[in-house]
Amino acid sequence: MLGRDVVEAARTAGHEVTGLGHHELDVTDPKAVRAAVASARPHAAINCAAFTDVDGAEERYEDALAINGDGAGHVAAATADAGAAVVQVSTDYVFDGTKSAPYVESDQPAPASAYGRSKLDGEEAVVRANPRHAIVRSSWLFGVGGPNFVANMLRLGAEHDEVSVVTDQVGCPTFTGHLGPTLVSLAERETTGLMHLAGSGWCSWHDFAVEIFREAGVDCRVEAASSAQLDRPAPRPAYSVLISERPDAPRLPSWRDGLAEFLAAREVAA
Repeated sequence: MLGRDVVEAARTAGHEVTGLGHHELDVTDPKAVRAAVASARPHAAINCAAFTDVDGAEERYEDALAINGDGAGHVAAATADAGAAVVQVSTDYVFDGTKSAPYVESDQPAPASAYGRSKLDGEEAVVRANPRHAIVRSSWLFGVGGPNFVANMLRLGAEHDEVSVVTDQVGCPTFTGHLGPTLVSLAERETTGLMHLAGSGWCSWHDFAVEIFREAGVDCRVEAASSAQLDRPAPRPAYSVLISERPDAPRLPSWRDGLAEFLAAREVAA
């Protein structure tokens, strides 16, 4: 989903782009990664590969770690060998969600889930492997190129008169159509270090669902639920709002603008 928008944004910006899906490149294979990067000879690589099944990572931690941790390190090491910069995409799940104010880059990570631990391991692997790195933490991604919360809500809203959505998880929904071009811009400028980059504003999943149905004109009632009621295998941060304390950090449009653009793009794609 994000990779598709990154490739499209890079091509629109006039770059020569090599986009590799997981069927074409397995990031857990360091030799294959080195060969792919050496062949492409990039000025920069943006790593969007990830194991994103948050609940599945609880039982398949080694698989998640191989992709999110070791895989990120392989990409960073290969780009370093090729004299290229790397942009690594990370997550709000590196935080435990116990803070009551937005998380900034200097806050200490404390992942509560296996998925969050695997992504933090990837951040650390990138730092070790390539000094020319940017690590971008984002959150609650949705876009036209893959499964996501918005698409799932629209499907459920078409099938049911009501849905239950949690009110006790708050974060920043982020449209990949906004994040992708910004990652390309960071690679162009060779921005380095850690940066938080998510849709402006914040809401609960419940608030998000209500706005999705309102904006899409779907007649579906959103019942309030708690995380305890849903009883998911992996713990989620209760509060994982991301903002940046860096003066050079770009500011993404609001999540509401992202939702409107997503719905418009979805209509075109249909």
